[in-house]
Amino acid sequence: QVQLVESGGGLVQPGGSLRLSCAASGNLFSINVMSWYRQAPGKQRGLVADISSGGITNYADSVEGRLTSARDNAKNTVYLQMNSLKPEDTAVYYCKCIERNQDYWGQGTQVTVSS
Repeated sequence: QVQLVESGGGLVQPGGSLRLSCAASGNLFSINVMSWYRQAPGKQRGLVADISSGGITNYADSVEGRLTSARDNAKNTVYLQMNSLKPEDTAVYYCKCIERNQDYWGQGTQVTVSS
């Protein structure tokens, strides 16, 4: 079993910044890729970023250049630094991992970008 705990969401004005954190605990032996997803109201959940255990990150086209993900294997934590935020970034953000062929999801954290 893996537990994912997210933090860092909140309300921010357009152009502002937030940093999300996702800490993993439990059986972490086989975790390879950890990911960030988001789901806006009325839309499907979509991939934001994948970050491998080697630190290689792939970003969705809509966020590349504004959002940066990093992984601290020693702390079993991934981060999502979000800059130049836009109203369309408003969504519930989820972290996810795959461990021994099982998907694990965090509870989600709300990010609201509004003036």
